Amino acid sequence: MYHIAPMPAPLDEALRQQLLACEPATIGHFREAGFVDPAIRSVLAETRIAGTAVTLSLPPSDGTLLNHAMRLVRPGDVLIIDRQDDKRHACWGGVMTQVAKGLGVAGVIIDGKATDAATIREQDFSVWSRGVAALTTKLAGVGGTMNAPVSVGGVVVQPGDAILADENGVLVLPRDEVAAIAAHAIELQAQEETVLARVAKGECLPDISGATALVERINRDADTP
Repeated sequence: MYHIAPMPAPLDEALRQQLLACEPATIGHFREAGFVDPAIRSVLAETRIAGTAVTLSLPPSDGTLLNHAMRLVRPGDVLIIDRQDDKRHACWGGVMTQVAKGLGVAGVIIDGKATDAATIREQDFSVWSRGVAALTTKLAGVGGTMNAPVSVGGVVVQPGDAILADENGVLVLPRDEVAAIAAHAIELQAQEETVLARVAKGECLPDISGATALVERINRDADTP
């Protein structure tokens, strides 16, 4: 049976654009939670997307529900696909890429395989997967779930979560935390330019960052009886 819950509310567009200005690695400097297993990699060499999580859980051989989802997706959605630990079947390929791109889907995150990597690159469509395979899913009629919590790359994803992803990795954020996280990340990215300018003028990076002061303090405290 196919279980399909209502579509989540889309992220506010201004908030999505604010998140899109952030690099996942910048957020990785101050946050631990929400980072997907880095073995799930971008097919494109360079990309960045931000959008609303639309979740699917698909049994190994059945891609029926993913095909049906093309009737439901909206611009800015990011498909998050739990493959139920299947390591053999590709659920996403060239036809789905071209259809999804035409519908304005921001990207696809697959905890499993994709196929037609050359077409994905030609279409410049953002897909993350655990590699490629020639064996594909079918319209098998087995079942699946859409818009329910899933686990992808070790992270639980709720429908409607915010997704930020680039060629370095995928980050899942609760939507009520996005504004504060994005604001902090944008501030840090601006500070990076200031730091590089100071280094170019001859200052030492660990003096600017405080790393040397921290090493000296920890060692000093360790030597204190």
